[in-house]
Amino acid sequence: MKFCLIADDVKMGKDVKVFSFVNLYGCSIGDRTKIGAFVEIQKGVEVGADCKISSHSFICEGVTIENRVFIGHIVTFINDRYPKSTNDDGSMKLDEEWTLEKTLIKEGASIGSSVTIMCGVEIGKNTLIGAGSVVTKDIPDNCIAAGIPAKIVRTVN
Repeated sequence: MKFCLIADDVKMGKDVKVFSFVNLYGCSIGDRTKIGAFVEIQKGVEVGADCKISSHSFICEGVTIENRVFIGHIVTFINDRYPKSTNDDGSMKLDEEWTLEKTLIKEGASIGSSVTIMCGVEIGKNTLIGAGSVVTKDIPDNCIAAGIPAKIVRTVN
């Protein structure tokens, strides 16, 4: 784990593998999960067991990832529907001046590379999100969804 910043408040399960250049703080990581290089996982994030988080992904506060989830390369989560750095009067926004919208990735889901997941959505169990998609609304269990915005392509068993 060369050049990693893993804060003291991170809860790490057994046999977690973390590659170089990772930033983890205030999160929990389940047993046997692998975290690729150049990943940031923020406070309050829960990652289940047996997950794979591929390189260059950003998982922000408010995200829950259940067990056996695959996160492809360069996946980005968003947690604020209307982000701004300042208020109308020009003052900097404080932590309590924005609305955190939570996101849930259910067990066995697979998120393709370069997917952006908007806040406040739920991706169902065993669902696959195609590479390059933008998820703007809930995707149910056992589906393949793709596109901008992501739409259900078909269901799977």
